[in-house]
Amino acid sequence: MYLPPHDPHVDDPMRFKPLFRIHLMERKCATVECMYGHKGPHNGHIQIVKKDEFSTKCNQTDHHRMSGGRQEEFRTWLREEWGRTLEDIFHEHMQELILMKFIYTSQYDNCLTYRRIYLPPSSPDDLIKPGLFKGTYGSHGLEIVMLSFHGKKAKGTKITGDPNIPAGQQTVEIDLAHPLQLPDIENLRDFSELSRIVLEVQEQVRREEQEEEQRQEEEDGSQQAASQPSAQPQGGEGAMGEETAVGAEGVAQDKTPASQPFVLPMGVISRNEDYPRTCRICFYGTGLIAGHGFTSPERTPGVFVLFDNDRFGFIWLELKSFSLYSRIKVSFQNAEAPSREAFDEMLKNIQLLAT
Repeated sequence: MYLPPHDPHVDDPMRFKPLFRIHLMERKCATVECMYGHKGPHNGHIQIVKKDEFSTKCNQTDHHRMSGGRQEEFRTWLREEWGRTLEDIFHEHMQELILMKFIYTSQYDNCLTYRRIYLPPSSPDDLIKPGLFKGTYGSHGLEIVMLSFHGKKAKGTKITGDPNIPAGQQTVEIDLAHPLQLPDIENLRDFSELSRIVLEVQEQVRREEQEEEQRQEEEDGSQQAASQPSAQPQGGEGAMGEETAVGAEGVAQDKTPASQPFVLPMGVISRNEDYPRTCRICFYGTGLIAGHGFTSPERTPGVFVLFDNDRFGFIWLELKSFSLYSRIKVSFQNAEAPSREAFDEMLKNIQLLAT
């Protein structure tokens, strides 16, 4: 298991923790050992369920228990997962979230089902190389997000989740057709100014979507009325097509723009104050928020901030919160998707599992 570094040190390397091991014997026999807990290897079982899926089961879960009971197990887990003690965490809400995570993760006792994840395919037109990133999520700590590109959209999909947004959900979506022009550094400190800029773009995107829906309905009606479909220029037409083309051209021109000063507006909370003070380019985007148990989920406006090839950020406008993401540089073998269609299918499947 690859664990993220301790919160909020997003640039630190991932941590490695073995969960099980297999001894291959003669005559195609094998023994399985569970590595979970602190009492050493013990008897386990692995079952191949179907292609790209297998399950593990511990046959001696008493090896996971500690003499001090659940309280000792929780304090040990807290030191390993968070690198701190309960006394270090003064915020009551954060204590609640951490306890929820411990209860949720420890109940499985290494009886888990594993499914294959493909790394996102890359294209020369991508803003940066897609891949896996560690991200700060407030009191939830660090989580793993997969950044992938889909035409004029980029998506950040949660690979690890929390009590509010489970793994598999699309945590952020970036609209690459709508770059944002940030104000000068002094005005950027004013949250209301940044909010005004983002909400204006949100309204523009809403109008464009309505125009696109209306144009699509008119096209469908024309095709049904005519004996053959009328030829339409590629990429759309009218105001929507022009704006999209300009936006896409802007992205191409700004692939490696000159850096501009960046600072978080006053009142925006960041777990990691060591974020870059210059950025390359910003885009309008939306972030997914929800209550505990993924209740009342909604997409809210925000700002995607590209710092460099390995780091980006997202300002959650409604939460007045900032997430900083740093690339995972672990080299995963044989993780490439066999095709774009296979990757898209995998993304759809893990989202279905989450819901």
